[in-house]
Amino acid sequence: METKFFRRSFLYAFLAIGATFTGCSDDEFADVDGLEPTLELATDHVRTLGGYEFRLAGTITDKDGIRSIRLSCPELNLDRTIDLFQYYSEVQYEYTLDYAFTVPEDLDGDNFNLKVTVSDVGGRTTEGIILITMDGDYEDPIITNPSGEPIVVVISEGVLSPQSLTISATDNKALDSLSINVEGYGKFMAYPTESDPRAINYSLDLSNLPVENKDYQTTIIAYDTLLRTDTVSCVISVTDSPDYEKMYLADVATEEELTSDVFGVPMLIDHIGAFQYSARYYNRNAGTEISFIPQKDSFGPTRYGLDSADKSKLSKEADAEPIVLEESNVYYQIDFNIATLTYTMKTYSVNEADDPWPSSMVYGEPTLDKWNDGGSTWMDFTFGMTSTNPTEVDPFVQDENNPHLFTYDSPMFLEAGEEMHFIIHNYHTDQWWNFVRWCSNSTTDLDVFNYYTGSAFRNRGYSGTTTGEDVWSEPVVEETGNYQFYFDSHLGRAKLVRVE
Repeated sequence: METKFFRRSFLYAFLAIGATFTGCSDDEFADVDGLEPTLELATDHVRTLGGYEFRLAGTITDKDGIRSIRLSCPELNLDRTIDLFQYYSEVQYEYTLDYAFTVPEDLDGDNFNLKVTVSDVGGRTTEGIILITMDGDYEDPIITNPSGEPIVVVISEGVLSPQSLTISATDNKALDSLSINVEGYGKFMAYPTESDPRAINYSLDLSNLPVENKDYQTTIIAYDTLLRTDTVSCVISVTDSPDYEKMYLADVATEEELTSDVFGVPMLIDHIGAFQYSARYYNRNAGTEISFIPQKDSFGPTRYGLDSADKSKLSKEADAEPIVLEESNVYYQIDFNIATLTYTMKTYSVNEADDPWPSSMVYGEPTLDKWNDGGSTWMDFTFGMTSTNPTEVDPFVQDENNPHLFTYDSPMFLEAGEEMHFIIHNYHTDQWWNFVRWCSNSTTDLDVFNYYTGSAFRNRGYSGTTTGEDVWSEPVVEETGNYQFYFDSHLGRAKLVRVE
């Protein structure tokens, strides 16, 4: 009760003081200059829409003291007087106006005059008019093309291949212009047509760029009629590197090692887009040196490595350095673009890597449903190479450090001219097929081994075309010797390499 009484007494006292203060006559204030107040509005034109808020802003000064600001616009149902004597105990000689107002949703009309009337303590007034128009725009324009990805122009036989870049922008109301600045080449402007002021489509001819390997930083800005903007930055790259259909990862040092295998060296990587490639590779030992080559049997004429002057980029020059993989027993993923010579590299553990078969099947353990009848009989789940049927599968040995890597205890002896015939398949005592199975893409193209179980589907790390389940690998051995077979079930890659 005492608290309530105290609060009420304080309130009544405050109101009484306010009434006394605001009730003073103008004669009680001595003029300083006797001039009208000064009103500087932030704008004399506000564009808005029904249901949106706008702000009235400005600065008011008066040497005699400011009494009040009245905001009046009958069409907006706005009539508000801000009496400064209600808010301040001392006379204000400068006041910053910042008043928020929400436009009624069901407003009738498209433009109105909002009157701002300022009064000083001597009763002198100043008026300002703000034009309110219902043509506001609260959305930025949108550049719909390009997306920001590099744009590649290829040099072919000494000239640029015919190519143009379509640049498109839209706006919910109306566009003003489109600016395209190609640094080192030129600046171009485009404008909407009268028939469609909300869209611009501009075609920039890229075949007139200089015929030299060079990147052009490009900035595209779309402006609407209220100068709201959208900006996209990209690179236009002129290059003499063709978009190779195939790219390989080489982890050997000599051309003899490139060509002395039966298959699998170098390792095919994934072509994921124009000039873009993605390599995944298991690195057994730290310090492995790799490079990328588009030709399978030689390091020349093209080999991609690190730029010796800027190792954040790639180079295909003679002084390019190999990429060194510093972490052991991990998978590397390297994504790169041979047009822009940019790359990213990351690692993931062997535990994060997955295999295509059901997780309930554990290699070397009795987890294979022998008769595929729900588990009446179980047998060890293993797989390996076979030239005939599942009963003659010679099971692989699983690597101790990487459960996705398989090989044999000892090399196999092969003679020159020998034609092999095999698939990778699960072992089964009674010739039950296709619990797991890997087949190459063709009898002689052994770059990728596609996983198959009941119905074929593409390999996890390969986006090219795949074949059906009946393809047996039939490589021809070129040189007599001992060869070791390696298979990575996570990558779907195998290799048969010469060993001493």
